[in-house]
Amino acid sequence: MSKTLYVGNLPWSTTEEELKNIFASHGTVYSARIISDRNTGRSKGFGFVEVDEKEAEKMISALNNTEVKGRRIIVNEAKPREERPRERRNRG
Repeated sequence: MSKTLYVGNLPWSTTEEELKNIFASHGTVYSARIISDRNTGRSKGFGFVEVDEKEAEKMISALNNTEVKGRRIIVNEAKPREERPRERRNRG
């Protein structure tokens, strides 16, 4: 089983491979994803890492509030995505 972790306050230059490697030194990583702006393609400064469920708490403890490229990252368990109503745009 896997668990998804939220990683916030990432430097914009962080790649998915770098994110995966940061967590891989603490356990099994299945995937890493950096969220980017739909229009610009620029990183939004956060991402998600899918890890082995049994190692998730250990990774959170080891990596939360640690420094990556000069920024203190935030690591915690990801919350389920909330359904948001689609915004209607007035085109006229």
